[in-house]
Amino acid sequence: MASLSSLDRVAQAASTANLPISILQMPESTRTAQDAANACGCTVAEIVKSLVFVGADSDAVILLLVSGDNRVDETAVAGRIGEALARPNGRAVRERTGYAIGGVPPLGHASDVAIYIDEDLLGFDTVWAAAGTPNSVFSVAPQALKEATGARVLKMTGDA
Repeated sequence: MASLSSLDRVAQAASTANLPISILQMPESTRTAQDAANACGCTVAEIVKSLVFVGADSDAVILLLVSGDNRVDETAVAGRIGEALARPNGRAVRERTGYAIGGVPPLGHASDVAIYIDEDLLGFDTVWAAAGTPNSVFSVAPQALKEATGARVLKMTGDA
């Protein structure tokens, strides 16, 4: 049996999580938050950036679902989750999540992933997330995304 495509894995994971989504393949790249906002016709803040880290001590995969206009304060986030963060290279991201950088979705990963969602995303009615490729997205209510992924709410920026 052939393995599922990236898009099919995301659709299947969403279905399993009872998260009704429609994946859109855009004619242009949605790799960056600005590209995705342009393609989706929304603000950059409504884009879900999927940032992959690993725990510096545990080597556990940590996925931060971040509002597109926020810059993660890695030191502050590490303090909040109790472990320093390390950035894996592109090959490691693909091996550990099953997806390439620029298309990492919030669900449907190849291995266990600890997921944290930016508290700022919860202020929107709808947000847009990657759907497994650098030109595919889906819209979703952020609270439904939080529940479907089991994500813990976290402030991603510094204390200021």
